[in-house]
Amino acid sequence: MGVTVKDVARVAGVSTATVSRALRGFESVDPAVRAHVLDVAQRLDYVGSPAAAALTTGKAGSVGLITPFVDRLGFQRMLAGIESEMRGSDLDLLLHCTGDPSEPHPVPPHKRLARRVDGFIVLSISADSRDLEQILRLGMPVSMFGSRGADTSSVRVDDRAGASRAIDHLVDLGHRRLGIIYGREAVDAGVLEHEMHVGVRDAAERARISLDQNLIVAGDYTTSGGAIAMEQLLAGEDPPTAVFAFSDEMAYGAMRTMREHGLVPGRDIDLIGYDGHPMSDVLDLSTIELPFEEIGSTLARNLLDELQTPTGTHRVVTLPTRLAVRGSTTGASAP
Repeated sequence: MGVTVKDVARVAGVSTATVSRALRGFESVDPAVRAHVLDVAQRLDYVGSPAAAALTTGKAGSVGLITPFVDRLGFQRMLAGIESEMRGSDLDLLLHCTGDPSEPHPVPPHKRLARRVDGFIVLSISADSRDLEQILRLGMPVSMFGSRGADTSSVRVDDRAGASRAIDHLVDLGHRRLGIIYGREAVDAGVLEHEMHVGVRDAAERARISLDQNLIVAGDYTTSGGAIAMEQLLAGEDPPTAVFAFSDEMAYGAMRTMREHGLVPGRDIDLIGYDGHPMSDVLDLSTIELPFEEIGSTLARNLLDELQTPTGTHRVVTLPTRLAVRGSTTGASAP
């Protein structure tokens, strides 16, 4: 059995009602008595009931983190940033993984967490997702990455500029026939990778080059998907001289297929990824680096600020990307 209110009252020499009021910060309790009760509670290592505290204060004392994946490195790095920022608060973090967005899940996060949290951090859920719609309907503080609601704080990466930078880099090396390996989502304004498609088109238009639709293939954001996508690109009559993959993991799969065909990235076909996975340095892959830890810490900071000092205003932050040039893009394969 843990220490109870009765134990604190007995040691402090006051009633249980006085202990309860003192611990809840009621002004009716004499400051000296409150200080004495708090000191006794601390010495006895008293921990109040979360359920009772929630009933008393109207606060759950926790934040819900909604994410589609926990096994992908980008999400793990964002989680590290979130955890680091929240470490100094007195709030717990409750994780809810929705799983693959294209697959149904029986219990939506708003039903699982609505009564257990004071706000939400939402990672990479599409703007047209029913999950997101239901979360926003709760009217609770929400800090989002990848999408934005009218009454939420949000953090986003300038994916449009990042994708444009990748294409600009390949064009600057002399490439005109480009292959694109994207995720698996349709190209419309509601999906998370839409801005990357727009950035690719922006750069192609600036360079006055035409993108061959036969060289734009899906890679499922996985290594195996990237390998299959590169197989498709190489199978055509006129393969690309350079390839941009919308994730480093897909680029790794593309590398594997190239090796199987006796091709070397940077010599036979230039290849650039997106994300800034630590393994990209080891594999000498050029990439567009994203500040995942900063994304996570900014998301958490935004939500903590709203919970601590509600002002009715919502912070919108856009973070830049960075081009990391390595041996997979040398221009040697350019015509």
